[in-house]
Amino acid sequence: MTATRISESDFNDIFRLNQDADVAKTMAGTRSESETREFIHNAIEHWERHGFGLWIFRDRVDGRFIGRAGIRLVEIDGAHEIEIAYALMPEFWRRAFATEMARAILDIATILEIRDLVAFTLPTNLGSRGVMEKVGFRYERNIIWANLPHVLYRRKTYS
Repeated sequence: MTATRISESDFNDIFRLNQDADVAKTMAGTRSESETREFIHNAIEHWERHGFGLWIFRDRVDGRFIGRAGIRLVEIDGAHEIEIAYALMPEFWRRAFATEMARAILDIATILEIRDLVAFTLPTNLGSRGVMEKVGFRYERNIIWANLPHVLYRRKTYS
């Protein structure tokens, strides 16, 4: 896999991800064209403000879009957290790509000396929960995100 910072040129791939019916089941619905543009705009601004953010992952051989992953600041129940986030096209599910992406993002977090990360998903997204557990996250509690119930996992590292 290769990874590059998210940019406006990734719109078609991100929009395809955001419109996919299987992905929508794991991410609380689809996103419109304008919502996708806003998402990309916010992701680019996040990079500019904080020096980290979302990456676009592609197949090293043929350049196919695999998905997106990264770390970003979020507010959960009034507290500022740093989230590891990932979303993949369904043809790459259950092939260890999400785990590989998550590990790469965790390596970046280590370089940035980020010691406390969260990840969250819908309770029914067992695949994502499995990835979180594989890379060292542990279930902490239930939360509401985007007006829907989610499960929050946390990973703390000390060195």
